[in-house]
Amino acid sequence: MTSKTEMDAAKAEAFAGQMMGILNGASLAFMIAVGHETELFDKIAGLPPSTSQQIAEAAGLNERYVREWLGAMVTGRIVDYDPSAKTYVLPPEHAGALTRAAGTNNMAGFAAFLPELGKVSQQVVNSFRNGGGVPYSEYDRFQTLMRNESAQVFDATLIDVTLLLVPGLVERLKGGIEVADAGCGAGHAINLMAQAFPNSRFSGYDFSEEGIGLAMAEAQQMGLRNASFEVKDVAKLGLSGRLDLVTVFDAIHDQAHPAAVLKGIYDALKPGGDFLCVDIAASSKLEENLDNPLAPMLYTVSTMHCMTVSLAYDGDGLGTVWGEQKALQMLSEAGFSDVRVEHVEGDVFNNYYVAQKA
Repeated sequence: MTSKTEMDAAKAEAFAGQMMGILNGASLAFMIAVGHETELFDKIAGLPPSTSQQIAEAAGLNERYVREWLGAMVTGRIVDYDPSAKTYVLPPEHAGALTRAAGTNNMAGFAAFLPELGKVSQQVVNSFRNGGGVPYSEYDRFQTLMRNESAQVFDATLIDVTLLLVPGLVERLKGGIEVADAGCGAGHAINLMAQAFPNSRFSGYDFSEEGIGLAMAEAQQMGLRNASFEVKDVAKLGLSGRLDLVTVFDAIHDQAHPAAVLKGIYDALKPGGDFLCVDIAASSKLEENLDNPLAPMLYTVSTMHCMTVSLAYDGDGLGTVWGEQKALQMLSEAGFSDVRVEHVEGDVFNNYYVAQKA
């Protein structure tokens, strides 16, 4: 029989190995973020086996930095290396999860959030000790990163897939209806819909001045006349019975007062109006998230951004992983009596809640 001491020693040794994996993985995530932002993955994917100098020249980057970055990529088993020729190559199987050409399968963009979250780590530590939270204003690049990441999904699926989840919606959009996006961020979803359905009128509302600024700039660039944006607390929407459709994309969980937002959306809809709410696919029960492959990241992003920004405004701190059960409960409490949970092929991150005002 194995003694308790031997069992503990084995467990300690195994966990030490796990910790080394965690530290290496975290370090690689930062290097993946660098590779994404500098477009190194995109450049290497289009090259034959190349030296660090050739890769640096193709990317327009400093060779010494590229060579050190490649060291992390090779030892992290991301890039293959031929020591005899001193050449590097990105396997196509890896490129399919790291390059912009991969579209919605590109996971390198998620890594780009980590350095941004790291900037506020000491403020989050202070919040652990003193309560409160970190406001939106402290995340100077978050809206830009979120715009870049969500744009991949919207471009690939919003018009041709996501909107089809609501029966008859596309035909009504073609005819002309009133649409609002609550918590629109940089407004790319609104602008895409406004471009696709010129007879309908689209409004985007968000607390972030940076996000609204990006949204307005894009709308102007696209020459849109049926899209408008306003800096607004969506907990005070105040559009009673005026809207045919309200959308929310990954924004309910970080609101200061999500219940008020959902009730305001219900009130803003006309009878028979539709609500499409996209949010994180997870369970409200911690134990049911153990097999969720992204659960540690989701809880981390929640702690470092979504939960803390809510608490910064004396909010509820709902958190990223509020989960399907809590979402359905809150939608019901807001007035939506019949809510369907849909999924989009290729999007493993989100649930699509479809509801209609009676």
